Amino acid sequence: MWKRWIKRLMAVGMLFAIYFLSREGAVLAGKEQLQEPKVIVIDSGHGGIDPGVVGIDGLEEKGINLKIAGYLGEYLEEEGVQVVFTREDDRGLYEEDSPNKKNQDLKKRCEIIQETDPLLTVSIHQNSYQDQSVCGPQVFYYTGSEKGGELAEYIQEALNEELEIQRPRKAKANDSYYLLKKSEGIVNIVETGFLTNPREAELLQTEEYQKKCARAISSGILKFLKIVEKEGADVV
Repeated sequence: MWKRWIKRLMAVGMLFAIYFLSREGAVLAGKEQLQEPKVIVIDSGHGGIDPGVVGIDGLEEKGINLKIAGYLGEYLEEEGVQVVFTREDDRGLYEEDSPNKKNQDLKKRCEIIQETDPLLTVSIHQNSYQDQSVCGPQVFYYTGSEKGGELAEYIQEALNEELEIQRPRKAKANDSYYLLKKSEGIVNIVETGFLTNPREAELLQTEEYQKKCARAISSGILKFLKIVEKEGADVV
């Protein structure tokens, strides 16, 4: 009699154990699905036959963009972010026999963004102006993009603070830049300085300053992602 009851209790206990273990496994599997790696596209503006802005003493934008983008990728990868670069060397995204290399290059960048379907895209650029006294970083986002504006504000704030900008700029909406108009999702164009300003042009050629720019951009991106995750909102 007692042996029969003990066997029944043991059987019930095993059933409960199987149920809870399978339930725990399902929960863990669900968490793994939710914790997919964050993917971000980093675009280095210009490249190849397109130097971008040509500043003081023939300083070309394309090389500086590439350096800052590389450091930015390193910082983000250290935080567990998966990075996709539009270019990793001095080349444009066009065919050599293309009749309109510039247009093909821009279209290819948009294609990479669309195919990657990232959480967000950051395009690194430099600025210029006829007045050499004008300086400082500025971040652009597409007009009407609420999340794009939020990201731009975080990056702008981080750049102003990290680079100790005396006359800080504000993030600015734009509806004319090709990458902002034609790309899907959240896209920011980050211009880290003016190559027509003597002091800024000199700084932007140094590894230390390039890393400071990259570190600030990374900080702004990570802050944006943490807040979005905390709010439980979709990044769209």
